[in-house]
Amino acid sequence: MNVYRWILVGLGSVFAGASGVDSCADTLPGVVLEEFVFESAPFPSCHAATLVELADGTLVSAFFGGTAERNPDVEIWVSRKAPGEVWSAPVSVADGVQLDGSRLPTWNPVLFQTAADALTLYYKIGPSPSTWWGMEKVSHDHGMTWGSARKMGDGLIGPVKNKPILVALEILLAGSSTEHDGWNVHLERSVDNGKSWIILKPQGSTDAIGAIQPSLLAYADGRIQMLCRTRSEHEFVAQSWSMDRGMTWSPLSRTNLPNNNSGLDAVMLRDGRALLVYNHSTRNQSGMGHKGRGVLNVALSRNGQDWDAALVLDHLDEAGKQFSYPAVIQSRDGLVHVLYTWHRLRIKHVVLNPDELVLTPMPDGVWPETGSSSLAAFHRSKDQR
Repeated sequence: MNVYRWILVGLGSVFAGASGVDSCADTLPGVVLEEFVFESAPFPSCHAATLVELADGTLVSAFFGGTAERNPDVEIWVSRKAPGEVWSAPVSVADGVQLDGSRLPTWNPVLFQTAADALTLYYKIGPSPSTWWGMEKVSHDHGMTWGSARKMGDGLIGPVKNKPILVALEILLAGSSTEHDGWNVHLERSVDNGKSWIILKPQGSTDAIGAIQPSLLAYADGRIQMLCRTRSEHEFVAQSWSMDRGMTWSPLSRTNLPNNNSGLDAVMLRDGRALLVYNHSTRNQSGMGHKGRGVLNVALSRNGQDWDAALVLDHLDEAGKQFSYPAVIQSRDGLVHVLYTWHRLRIKHVVLNPDELVLTPMPDGVWPETGSSSLAAFHRSKDQR
């Protein structure tokens, strides 16, 4: 793991290919590496990263990029990082060109290894989130080349932002949502490794809370938890639970964690803990930057109910600046990889050692003001780098 014990610092060196090295002595506990996936790109704006690890340890990331979100020139771009190497230059792998030659924007890619020889890229095409539809492409050479685009099917969105989970052999469960008739979450379940899907919904009216973009956590006792983004007026992360491998779900309810109407992601660590990356703020909270997206946090839990503060990944209270839409995985070496949108200009990659994170309980859901997970500790570390 020593190969990871370095950190790139400053705008001139926090990007793929930089050679700046630091001992990490002044970094926060658990932070192993910080870098950008790219320094420059053919597009001015990017968002909504996704990440997967291949069998040989190569990381493959995808994100959408173009003039700006919703612009017809927005395409899906892919970048790769082999072990010990730097991120490759982004390459466009999917666009919204229609049969008549017109263009529509693409949205929210999700990468998932559906089989040993099949890497699937799920994404959306459409004028807006209320009118988009699910698409997919498959690569049989580990993401180097991609097959033809295929529409997923009527009513199917696919994993709307976050990675699916494998709940049994060839049984996939994807968190999804729609926005054409209010905000409504649902699940898409496949028993044949993604060849076909059925739609499942939580009990009760999901629009009453207005939740979208679920992330799924499968606990050792068989429970599956759904954590969701909610509309601005709710100001909390919503949850639903399944006790039968995702076939039925409890009504949506609130957690004690805040939400600013922005996406989150989570991963179940191999030691049984759930790790959540999210904006620990509400949309209009003072000191939290653009729409509450000026702070990005990491929290952990063993039961999905009681969360401990672990880390502030980034913070900047400045108009128009944001850290948002995280994607998180745990690689085979036990490290945790986080990608997130950096001011809509770049995609940032942070590597964490979960065994070195220092946790602070927050039973009331209030982020601690002291200790290594506080905003003060983040800024002290930032000043010393």
